[in-house]
Amino acid sequence: MHESTQLSDLFLQGQEEEALKYVQDFLESHSYEQLYSELLTPAMYRIGELWEQNEISVAEEHLATAVCDFVLSATELRNKAGNGPKKAMVFGPEGEEHYIGLKMVAALFREEGYEVRYMGPNLPLDSALELAGEWQPDVVALSGALAHRLPALKTYAEAFAHTGSNPAVLIGGRAVTLSSFADLHVKGAVVVRELGALREWIRTGKGPNDDTLSTG
Repeated sequence: MHESTQLSDLFLQGQEEEALKYVQDFLESHSYEQLYSELLTPAMYRIGELWEQNEISVAEEHLATAVCDFVLSATELRNKAGNGPKKAMVFGPEGEEHYIGLKMVAALFREEGYEVRYMGPNLPLDSALELAGEWQPDVVALSGALAHRLPALKTYAEAFAHTGSNPAVLIGGRAVTLSSFADLHVKGAVVVRELGALREWIRTGKGPNDDTLSTG
């Protein structure tokens, strides 16, 4: 059985301590980036797929998310204060309730020295724009998990593209990996399909290849 599948089963069973030990054992020979991209993200994608296919209940999906949140919070890398000169604002659009991916994105930005404002999911556009106007972030990172969030992601990204501070706008999450995303054109936004590409963008301003990161 694949490691991420084993972990997702622990999440679904509500096994907090077992899941935490599983992750800590993984970290003995892997980086935090590998934890996020190779273990936690695939585990939560699998849970999302099981929920969409009605193989698990809403309650089971919520339980799995809560256990993953516990594990993520217990292991989040904090060896850098994240109070550098650059600023990143991380959130999900209104109606988006998934937040695990957002927390991983925020952690990566902090690790790379950014000051981060993690706003969580379900942030109304007016509030997001107001905060951006006051705080003047260098980067605005948006995430959506389900296909029907794609129009909202486009609306938000285009709104931020016209703000005075002109932040870089990143769009990620499971939604951008779905086939329906191909028809969505968001001018000026950077599409990040996995966390390795995000780290590469943070460090160099570009992705490792065109398949993992692209501009709209």
